[in-house]
Amino acid sequence: MSAYDPIARLYDPWSASVVEDVSFYVEEALAAVAGSVAGQADEARPGNRAPGAPAGGLVVELGVGTGRIAIPTALAGVHVIGVDSSRRMLEVCAQRAREAGVESLLDLRLGDLRRPPVDERVLLVTCPFRAYLHLRDDAQRLQALRAARELLRPGGRLVFDVFAPSREDVEETDGRWLEREPGIFERADWDLEARRLTLSVRGPQGASRMTLWWLEPERWHALLVEAGFVVEGCYGWFDRSPYSGGEDTIWVARRD
Repeated sequence: MSAYDPIARLYDPWSASVVEDVSFYVEEALAAVAGSVAGQADEARPGNRAPGAPAGGLVVELGVGTGRIAIPTALAGVHVIGVDSSRRMLEVCAQRAREAGVESLLDLRLGDLRRPPVDERVLLVTCPFRAYLHLRDDAQRLQALRAARELLRPGGRLVFDVFAPSREDVEETDGRWLEREPGIFERADWDLEARRLTLSVRGPQGASRMTLWWLEPERWHALLVEAGFVVEGCYGWFDRSPYSGGEDTIWVARRD
């Protein structure tokens, strides 16, 4: 069972204040769709379409969760294949998609970041909200990055965000139950030597505990190169400002 299953109904109110990344990922999806549409004329010629290539306008979101990113993306008119390891989170996502009137634009699939159940080849794969931090070591990270690369058509991009905590953040939160949203409490237990965060959450609609592992930006860059990507950019925030230090990194990597 996924650590997110017990908090599937708690997840949206828990993450209600996290909105800064939504427009960023929607813009990335729209740009990918524009590129896909531009290439359709050439692909339509006999013999030009690669096996498994979509007709266009399709992106893959890994760690789709309850659709916090995917539903706004679908509302912008983009078809999304959403993959998640939590069956209950996918059930919530499907319900939210129906309520938003975009269920026909979301193809939800139960699966792992390292082995996404996707045969289609696309121009954009995303992994928002630090989902790659659930991978415990470099072997798992490389497996996931290479799997994402295999989903991409030549020139396609992988876009994801991760973080490495500041000492101030660790000191302010370590071992303390803090009210993240009204009635929803969160506790961070940091192990700096192991680069491991044990994150606990509890609220009226459930409780759970999960483990995250972080890396420094230099190591993420090296892993992307090892996985066969060309790193196009590393932002320090979702306003696309270049990374110049800090906790957050947003990566854009291309498959040649």
